[in-house]
Amino acid sequence: MTTATVHPSAWSNFWRTVVRFQTSKMTPWLALRNSLGVGLPLAVSVAAGAVPAGIAMATGALNVSFSDSHEPYPQRVRRMLAASMLVGAAVCAGELSGHDLRVAVAVAGAWAFAAGMLVSLSTAAADLGTICLVTMLVYAAVPQSWERAAFSGLLAFGGGVLQTVLAVAFWPVRRYVPERRALAALYAELARAAPAPADAAEAPPASAESTEAHRALAARARDHSIESERYRLLLSQAERMRLSLVALASLAARAVREHLDGACRARLDRSRTVAGALLASIGRALDNGRPEGLSSEPLRELQELAEALRDDAAAAGPSAAFVLRDARAQLDALAGQLRSALDLAGYATPEGADAFVRREERIPWRLRLSGTVATLRANLSLKSAACRHAVRLAACVALAEAGGRGFALQRSYWLPMTVAIVLKPDFTATFSRGVLRLGGTFLGLVFSTGLFHVLPAARGVQVAVIFTMMFVLRWAGPANYGILVMAVTALVVYLIGLAGVAPGEVMAARGLNTALGGAISLTAYWLWPTWERTQVPEAIARSLDAYRDYFRAVQLSYAGLHPEDGGEIDRARNEGRLARSNVEASIDRLTAEPNTPSTTISLLTGILANARRLAHAMMALEAGLATSHPVPARAGFRPFANAVELTLYSLAAALRGSPLRQSELPDLREAHHALVHSGDALTERYALVNVETDRITNSLNTLSEEILRLLEAGRSTRTATALARDTG
Repeated sequence: MTTATVHPSAWSNFWRTVVRFQTSKMTPWLALRNSLGVGLPLAVSVAAGAVPAGIAMATGALNVSFSDSHEPYPQRVRRMLAASMLVGAAVCAGELSGHDLRVAVAVAGAWAFAAGMLVSLSTAAADLGTICLVTMLVYAAVPQSWERAAFSGLLAFGGGVLQTVLAVAFWPVRRYVPERRALAALYAELARAAPAPADAAEAPPASAESTEAHRALAARARDHSIESERYRLLLSQAERMRLSLVALASLAARAVREHLDGACRARLDRSRTVAGALLASIGRALDNGRPEGLSSEPLRELQELAEALRDDAAAAGPSAAFVLRDARAQLDALAGQLRSALDLAGYATPEGADAFVRREERIPWRLRLSGTVATLRANLSLKSAACRHAVRLAACVALAEAGGRGFALQRSYWLPMTVAIVLKPDFTATFSRGVLRLGGTFLGLVFSTGLFHVLPAARGVQVAVIFTMMFVLRWAGPANYGILVMAVTALVVYLIGLAGVAPGEVMAARGLNTALGGAISLTAYWLWPTWERTQVPEAIARSLDAYRDYFRAVQLSYAGLHPEDGGEIDRARNEGRLARSNVEASIDRLTAEPNTPSTTISLLTGILANARRLAHAMMALEAGLATSHPVPARAGFRPFANAVELTLYSLAAALRGSPLRQSELPDLREAHHALVHSGDALTERYALVNVETDRITNSLNTLSEEILRLLEAGRSTRTATALARDTG
């Protein structure tokens, strides 16, 4: 699809995106501490008569403020200190590279490429890359000696450290508290409903709580951090357990109607009671924020009850056997879902998140779920959406830097700086930011110039205005990009005024360079547009193909048919990382496109979270090759591996248009049951494989359901569109 064929309603949605004001993103306390981080160095430097040093520190604090968040303290400190070091390095590199045009253009292009590649990691990493790129471009306009450049870099680093200290001191609250509490309420309601009798006149259990949990997590659609995805996985497991509990309640009622043996009915009732206790413990852990009370011991009883129902079915008559077999299958599925939810809940609390980080640090970097280096290495390919964005960004920034300097434009650094801010990987972000960047810049210039004429010229007043603009920037800026641009424009004009440059000299130059930079960015995207709604299914299908290849390489090594230290596993793992990164980037771009239904976004983020969990289980299997002693493959291993590969193949084919029903997929839970009971569970390698294949089974079953729902939603949307067109 090209921009010329977009339906008019898509453009109306696009303009709604431009003017949208998201009050849920307004955080006044965070804005206050960030404003203090910028205002304090300026106030002290004005009082001490060392304004240039204060401006350098304020610049560092300003840039690092965008890395501030409500994350748990260890993650927050690590991120902000890393941002401080990068901003300090950007200041130093900018001042050193500004002496020579060729060096400046080369450094700007290389830095832009690196910033673009950070899109493959996360939105927060991409934002940090853009901030450091902008900082480097600004400071390249004032070349300095080695000594001065190093000193400026240290001052900027110091400003970032000050901002970090304030972030730790002023907000003793953990991230994801609303999401965690919404999920806690959902699990608590499921626990209450688990042993209750079925009532066809009532709504399904926990309907209101499920709706609230979906609403609470909707704002995190573009957050692909491990923490955020744990909550999405907990929600998807809760949704599956709702269905399993409804089915078990119906089967228990049927067992009474058909006068099944009292012992069988007692086992059914007991299984629902045990499930309710486990769900209650998960709800309490999420509500309290502590993993105490989470125990997998009741799962053993649940598995024993399922095995007893299996034996009951074998001895019962045809009618009773059907009920018992169905109950056993539902109970097997519920046990797997509860096992997954217990694992996720343990790491979803703040203490558990810290424990997960420590555990990840003990794993080789190439096998970590959040392996930064491995992800970046996998994306160094033109097949990667992130790499293509990085190439485009590098070319445009280098062109803008060369053009601005070559034509000796006044304040020429605003030209590449605008390109760096406006040019994004997706259509809506690039065009909406282009519109808002131009409008906000001109309004900010007019507003700040007017303030200069109305307010006293005292430096204390200028510091107060900078503090106020910083507060508006960090408070209302996240709600609307136009407000952010207007506030940052006024703030920068006042910072330059504090350095002794009259605002009149700034206004015309900034306006011209902003217009040129916006034009370069919009032209680049107009020449190379991509509509993600046509790309996402294929991107997901390719990721499933990559996971199938990776799983095959690992399972062949377990079967002794593949060298454990060969390069095939490394290649397959890297392909899987690349494919997953492309899916993440594709979904991020789709969420910003006009006419994307919220239900589609919810399904896609759930698919992404479960795919990541599937990949993690496969990597844990690979890690087990080195940590356990080789043993012969069990009889049940090959059928299970075949079932996994067939499921992945079938789902990929369905995403490419082949018809598929849930009943046509292999019964992974039954294949896993056969695997577990085909060897000695006390053998180290068998025990490890049992655990990780259970996670694979749970993740892949959930993934199958979500992909089939996505395909069904797509068919319904196409049918509705065709009907509207025909009746129109």
